[in-house]
Amino acid sequence: MKPRTKRIAFVLLALLTVGAASALISKAMDGNLNYLYAPEQVLKGEVPAGTVFRLGGLVKKGSLKRSDTKLEARFVVTDNRGNEITVVTNKILPDLFQEEKSQVSRGKMNDEGLFVAEEVLAKHDSEYMPAELKDVLAKEHAPAPAKVDGSEIGKMTGQKI
Repeated sequence: MKPRTKRIAFVLLALLTVGAASALISKAMDGNLNYLYAPEQVLKGEVPAGTVFRLGGLVKKGSLKRSDTKLEARFVVTDNRGNEITVVTNKILPDLFQEEKSQVSRGKMNDEGLFVAEEVLAKHDSEYMPAELKDVLAKEHAPAPAKVDGSEIGKMTGQKI
């Protein structure tokens, strides 16, 4: 074989190897993607059946029910537009989990129309601020005292203005 033919064969083999590795990596990464859907999208059928996905929305007030005998918890996720999905989980709910707060659950829909969550995450307020810092800012940004006109200043200082 000529040296030029060897180089071309080597370059083609390298390109084929890189292409195959890229395809394998892409396929492996695709299996780990979990898309976030709102209740409205799930109810419209935009989620492929039987796939694991993330469901985001607010926990409806008064909907959280915990089992007395099991770890199971049920709650309703809403988007405040009338679209609601009942979520069932047998995992421990996070400390920040509250009604009327945002949450993201990972799981899939079952045959009964319930979302079975493998994991529930509570979204915290993006404007979190420690109480100490709130107090300092409240003092620093308190409203200024009422304005006083010039004649009143003169009376207080004994000068004419």
